[in-house]
Amino acid sequence: METVEVNNPVTAPYDLAQIMGGLYGDGIIGLKGAFSREWARQLGEDIAWLYHDALQRPGGALGRGPKRHYVEIHPENIRGFVELATHPWVTTVCEAVLGPDYKIVEIGFDVPNPGAMNQPWHRDFPAPDDTIIGRRLNSLAFNLTTVDVTEDMGPFEIAPGTQWDLPESFEHGMFPPKSNSARYAARAQRKLPQMGDISARSALTIHRGTANHSDKSRPALVLGVDAPTATNAERHDLQFTRAYYAALPERLKQHLTCRVVDTLEPIVQAHTIEGLMMGEA
Repeated sequence: METVEVNNPVTAPYDLAQIMGGLYGDGIIGLKGAFSREWARQLGEDIAWLYHDALQRPGGALGRGPKRHYVEIHPENIRGFVELATHPWVTTVCEAVLGPDYKIVEIGFDVPNPGAMNQPWHRDFPAPDDTIIGRRLNSLAFNLTTVDVTEDMGPFEIAPGTQWDLPESFEHGMFPPKSNSARYAARAQRKLPQMGDISARSALTIHRGTANHSDKSRPALVLGVDAPTATNAERHDLQFTRAYYAALPERLKQHLTCRVVDTLEPIVQAHTIEGLMMGEA
């Protein structure tokens, strides 16, 4: 199926100092209008179908709190994967922070539905030694919304600079003690991206999804990327069929940690985050 055009500002240089300063400082950066609204709408159609399918399968959609799910997917089941993975801002950010040998290890989507509650403040996984000891970021998460986010839709909330917090008394290395919550709330920034925008963040920066008081869901695509020293690929199962993989650009193939298979196999999602299941008031 044909994909729609993206906004690909190949002639616009990206400021490496701003990229590095943003991710090593606040822990999150973004690019407005990286893709067209039509491209984002098309992505939303694909995610809606995949979400419906995942809900029919045992283990297809992992709970991330009440009325909230995460679904890991096969890249070839969405239109526009190649355009996303080769977008010059995405590749520039990956090379700047993770080095020239970065690897895409995960693609999925998060859906906070109407009635989703505040998540507890958390990291997506425990901080590695690269960050705790070496003070380096060795992974990034890119996010794209498929809708225009408003205040009542449970926007993503992040506490800038907390990717460097030592995990003292963190439950499972991911959930800080309740005594830290006031500090996070004082620093918190709510993000209201629009269709076509993209962000990159350290998944170690303390964050949460907020309560969705609207009557709409807020789907967001997630692309996970590792430096050579990271091990997040162990939690995921990126797959491509032989025909699809053969047609990928060579410059993209070298940045994939994946299996090439005759037939796509159901993904057994291994990254359950039990601490998110109850939500907060």
